[in-house]
Amino acid sequence: MQLIDLSHSLENTEYADPPGLGPKITYMGHNETTDQLLEFFPGVTRDQLPGGEGWAVEQITLSTHNGTHLDAPYHFHSTMDGGKRALTIDEVPLEWCWGRGVKLDFRHFEDGYVATAADVEAELKRIGHEIADGDIVLVNTSAAAAYGTPSYVATGCGMGREATNYLSSRGVRITGTDAWSWDAPFVHTAKRVAETGDASLIWEGHRAGMDHLYMHMEKLANLESLPSTGFEVICFPVKIKAASAGWCRPVAVLKG
Repeated sequence: MQLIDLSHSLENTEYADPPGLGPKITYMGHNETTDQLLEFFPGVTRDQLPGGEGWAVEQITLSTHNGTHLDAPYHFHSTMDGGKRALTIDEVPLEWCWGRGVKLDFRHFEDGYVATAADVEAELKRIGHEIADGDIVLVNTSAAAAYGTPSYVATGCGMGREATNYLSSRGVRITGTDAWSWDAPFVHTAKRVAETGDASLIWEGHRAGMDHLYMHMEKLANLESLPSTGFEVICFPVKIKAASAGWCRPVAVLKG
């Protein structure tokens, strides 16, 4: 059995999110926290501790959408699945987060392209896979190669409403992408909206959750190392009360 880590590390970088929306991590080393530790033990002095050291600890200011995470339906809209109350991340059944994995290779699509149902169908035919209830579908885009660079957020294709509904109407509840968003990058969508005046193009892939229940992971890693099929995905989210997303460390399980 082989485990492939599908997550990125949380780090102090402006390149994994739009400007101003990245995480802020403050690192406190062993020599900086000795007094903090000694507050719990009156009468003990620094020289009585091994090397005079306290503990290492980090303070983090974080959005639930920083780093590799799983979006709950509540993130997309207040309703889902034809008008039902949208689930928050703490309400997502764990059994949905472990399933047969399928990878769609969309790296050839240009930045800003909106994938259609026909694109999904053609890729499934190419890899010889028929979608089944509970499959976890991962989309490999060109954004993966741009991770860690200023161009990341604007790179890669997105999944449109009809492509998303193609999957969710066939029993796919969990999907994922290596891009910043499940949708096409906003910079490209904004141009199309300006040209057409069609506001329904905004976040169309996300809003597909209003039609059929589904949720997705964003900022996945190492999808290029996966086969198209023949693996499982495990992606349990952190349980945050009434939240729109939860950080997760998804893994692909390949069995020899």
